[in-house]
Amino acid sequence: MADPTMQTFCCHRTASVGAHNSSDVIGRIMMEFNTDAYNIVCMFASGLGIFGAVYQILPRRQYANCHRLTSVSAARVRKIIVWLAVADLLAALGMFVRALLWLNTKTIMPAINDNSSVLFCALSSAWTQYFYTATWIWTLCYALDMRRILADRDANTRNYHLVAWTIPAVTTLSGLSMLYLPDASCQTTQLLTTAIIHILPNYLATYLPMLTVMIANPLLYGSSMKGMEREVTSSYGQLTRRERDVMDAFRIKFAVINIVFYICWLPNLINAVLLWCLWFHLPVRVIITIWYIMAFTNPLQALFNCLVYRRWSKGSEQVAIPWCRSPRSKSNNTTTKKEPISKEEKYPLLAKSSTSPSFNGKYT
Repeated sequence: MADPTMQTFCCHRTASVGAHNSSDVIGRIMMEFNTDAYNIVCMFASGLGIFGAVYQILPRRQYANCHRLTSVSAARVRKIIVWLAVADLLAALGMFVRALLWLNTKTIMPAINDNSSVLFCALSSAWTQYFYTATWIWTLCYALDMRRILADRDANTRNYHLVAWTIPAVTTLSGLSMLYLPDASCQTTQLLTTAIIHILPNYLATYLPMLTVMIANPLLYGSSMKGMEREVTSSYGQLTRRERDVMDAFRIKFAVINIVFYICWLPNLINAVLLWCLWFHLPVRVIITIWYIMAFTNPLQALFNCLVYRRWSKGSEQVAIPWCRSPRSKSNNTTTKKEPISKEEKYPLLAKSSTSPSFNGKYT
């Protein structure tokens, strides 16, 4: 999972910390924490995430049209979805490998004075943190691009890549540098001021991008829906039933995307609030339960994304496996010219078909 708490476990341990003294907070947690069960949950969820990400990356074969299979907007958002899946894949893969090695060593904390374990733990945590942060930024870019599509603006693909890969690098590097430098001894910190200086910046660097997406995406999707309704009303004076159905489909799709993001990452925020607010009276069993939830929901983001970002209408697309030829492709190639262009194909997020002529090409 992408959580700063686990990253503090990568620090060097002294003999007093390694003894799991009952007066030590980390020691009390580790005495009740079943690391084998935790790693198995991580591997299972990460495996599902890897499957979902690979499925999302595979090319799609779209039907009902031939020479106008996909609109410009559908192609634009498809590129963003693929890059989101790539980041999800690499993050889930990092979690899977780390959990596998931790399961083999029977612990998630480095041995006392073991520099190689500290280095592996820190690098694997940085890998996972970087790519999960990238998924959050790509999620935000998707919402921004939908807003730009509905405002009839061109894509900013280069800027999306710049932001989506640079911001995670800055936040991950700055947060983990404050945590580990100069000697990766954050677990020996006793003073509250020292903990705030070394540990709190990593929490902020981790959760500020996540909070930004949680706040900004619902606002962007709400603004997109209002803009669409204004455009249709001003152009045609009224909303027909089919137009309302189309906008309801958009509204449901946007809501599900937001709900999935909250399901995957809200436990991390709850964990951080509990740790910083109740550190001296920490509910250990509650914290451990939240860790299991995070280990399950964080990597499942990739699987959920392959479900919510796909086109929901039945038969509108099919995964194009390179070494297989779909028997449906021939029949579609021979009949497409006679078929009218389905308006459904012009909506990248459409859940219901609509043949209403009221929507102009601005949304396609």
